[in-house]
Amino acid sequence: MENYQIVPWAEQVLSPDVVHEQYVPPELEMLARQVMEQYDMQVNEMVLITSKPDKGGAIWKIDTDKGNRSIKVLHRRPQRSLFSIGAQEYMSGLGYRVPSFIPTRDGSIYVEAGGKLWIVTEWIEPLLPVSKIDLEGAAELCFGLGEFHKNSKGYVPPYGSERSSRIYGWTKYYEKIIAKIRWFRDIAQAYPETAASGSLLAVVDDFERQAIEVFEKFKLSPYTKMIAKGEPHWGLAHQDYGWSNGQMGPGGIWVIDLDGVSYDLPFRDLRKLITSTMDDMGVWDVTWIRGMIDAYHQANPIDQETFEILWLDMAFPNEFYKHVKEIVFEPLLFLQTELEPILQRVMATESSKWQVLAELEMDKSKYPAGDYTAEEITPFVFERPVLIPGNMILTDPAAVETSSETPVYTPPILADNASEIPTPVIVSDPGPTLVQVPTWAPMKFTLRIPKRRTSLKPKRIKKLSKFKKKKQKKLIKIKPGTRKYKRGTKKSFARKYVLLKPRKKTTKQKKGFKKTTKALKKKKSYLRRKTA
Repeated sequence: MENYQIVPWAEQVLSPDVVHEQYVPPELEMLARQVMEQYDMQVNEMVLITSKPDKGGAIWKIDTDKGNRSIKVLHRRPQRSLFSIGAQEYMSGLGYRVPSFIPTRDGSIYVEAGGKLWIVTEWIEPLLPVSKIDLEGAAELCFGLGEFHKNSKGYVPPYGSERSSRIYGWTKYYEKIIAKIRWFRDIAQAYPETAASGSLLAVVDDFERQAIEVFEKFKLSPYTKMIAKGEPHWGLAHQDYGWSNGQMGPGGIWVIDLDGVSYDLPFRDLRKLITSTMDDMGVWDVTWIRGMIDAYHQANPIDQETFEILWLDMAFPNEFYKHVKEIVFEPLLFLQTELEPILQRVMATESSKWQVLAELEMDKSKYPAGDYTAEEITPFVFERPVLIPGNMILTDPAAVETSSETPVYTPPILADNASEIPTPVIVSDPGPTLVQVPTWAPMKFTLRIPKRRTSLKPKRIKKLSKFKKKKQKKLIKIKPGTRKYKRGTKKSFARKYVLLKPRKKTTKQKKGFKKTTKALKKKKSYLRRKTA
């Protein structure tokens, strides 16, 4: 198992009664048991909760002599996963409602195995989803989201992690969506005979116009001065927050599955939650939206600038894009079988969207103006040792010897194995730096629609046939007899001869044929003169 590398297993052929999300390869489960041996616990039972076969991730509930816990393999790159692990350690260390890590015998908060990072966390009990059928449940979920965003402010990732940030990418995100909406039109025009082609062409122009109008307003918004505050000021967005990843537990809403957290304007999580809820309801309800925003505001106060960006993000045709984007992968099948009912549902919801947004726009004055002057963020200090992928250790920066003027950052110590890890060398993160906000240039996106095949003959067979033609060789046959030899063989003869023509001649073969004919004519002339 030492050389086993975790890879996605979605392409594996399983029996019809096996659900991909409830299956992991036997090698992965064996690796999980080896990882658990590095923890001070006795495992009695191990139950797979869910897996990600298309990405290579999984989570198990384990019954141990220390109580119920969970073990999880993070499917992202180890350095990227370290960013998320640091965020969860930061928040749990401050007492916020996210699962805390169980350290290994060596004091590390994760294990690296199979090319991925593994974590063991406490199992929060009880955890129950809030109600989806009434506003009270949605408000509780939004309040918990506001708490999570507020508590994540000031996070600085550990040294050696891969920084994940989307805070500066909103402009490019909108440009990308506009470009892809245009792709939708191109694809529908490329398959005019499909069932949903006409329906898509009838609405795509309106959605493109909406996207462009919202994007032009976004360019004039306070977005630039807001992101100039820097990433730690805004904190983290969960990126996948909803009724499954935010559940009611001891003391309030617990946020779980922090694998994909990233620096961002955090209220994008709120926008996703609002628009997806309206899409599930089939109609935009101003009472629900105001209730969800107010609940979030109670936990993490928003200002006029925040409300303006939130409103613009809701106005952008995100749900249309989310439902139709699959057309790019299998256009013919999607247009023929799936798109028509999707468009009907999207358009039914769209009919109430703009009236609600017009009412919400007037709520901007209810919120105070924001203060976006520069501020200094104090970096978070990791009290436990943080093991960087590659057996490198980081600990408390307070023990680093520094000069009175400039801090000294000592490189991490490498260790061959856990038992030989020397005394940790102290390394501190340089902390937040002044970020130069980039000026985005318009991006160009190109759509390539696959060409249709005009022949039923597979391309591979054509290539083999062409290869055989190139390898054909001209032969000369001597009569009488059946002896054959390759063109160019030097052998004198005086018998009558003929040339066997290939079935199909390439340009090179024709030239060779002419040269061979000239040589034979010269030989024939020589023989006649000799016998005369």
